[in-house]
Amino acid sequence: MVEVIRVEALDDPHIAIFRHIPDPVRLRELGAFVAEGRFAVRKLIADPRFRVQALLVTPAALESLKDADGLAEDAPPVYVASRTLIKEIGGYDFHQGCLGLADRPQPERLTALLDRLDRRRPIVILEQVSNPDNVGGIFRNAAAFGAAAVLLSPGCCDPLYRKAIRTSIGTSLQVPFAGVDDWPGGLAAIRRRDYDLVALTPKVDATCLERYVFFEDGRSVALMLGNEGDGLSFDALEAADGSVRISLGPTVDSLNVATTTAIVLHHIRSLSEACAQPDGESSSPDGRSPSR
Repeated sequence: MVEVIRVEALDDPHIAIFRHIPDPVRLRELGAFVAEGRFAVRKLIADPRFRVQALLVTPAALESLKDADGLAEDAPPVYVASRTLIKEIGGYDFHQGCLGLADRPQPERLTALLDRLDRRRPIVILEQVSNPDNVGGIFRNAAAFGAAAVLLSPGCCDPLYRKAIRTSIGTSLQVPFAGVDDWPGGLAAIRRRDYDLVALTPKVDATCLERYVFFEDGRSVALMLGNEGDGLSFDALEAADGSVRISLGPTVDSLNVATTTAIVLHHIRSLSEACAQPDGESSSPDGRSPSR
């Protein structure tokens, strides 16, 4: 049965931990993270991997969540407050009157994650992508186009940061992720598991996306992307097995990193669908293997 408690004051002790929400560093020190918005909170409470500490919602948000999976049994306490009070607590008004506070899960070890992934699906590796809108957008694209996981170098935005969760529409709660703490040395561990490291770069000597052969010799694909300011570092480019560029018009020199991720993941998925043969084998669209 859901325990519903009415909250009318900012200093109510029931919601003490929610007052740390505007400070992501402090919230992380407390071993917690917050999801905001009804869509993301639905995903949070429905996923058994997360222990939800409490919900802070408006009456309207509570009504919209009544049929949500995970709210019927062993439900967390639900604190109901006005939208104005929730804005005072949360610091922003993007929450749709709905906040979910949960225990931060233990970070997954890179090698353990790689060992359980479906190798037929690409993975995405990010280097120094610190913008939460970009990280959230990349997770959204990963979910939309079938990437198996997202890996992050030091310096990337936390996928469980509230804005990243919001921008991802909750998919950063679903798509597996892990940190590559040893950077760029950890890229070798990924290659040893039969992944080709494919650098996305606007450099003119990179292979055009349409001509690059993905999954060559049965190897899996790890797409590497850097931030918009600097792109991939020299060390990351040196570690790559190949490099790919997207052909652009003469007035544009590069694309947003999340947009680039979407285009390449969609291309890979389209190839997989178009090239699948009845016996499960695949080939390039023209039956040949274009050079890299």
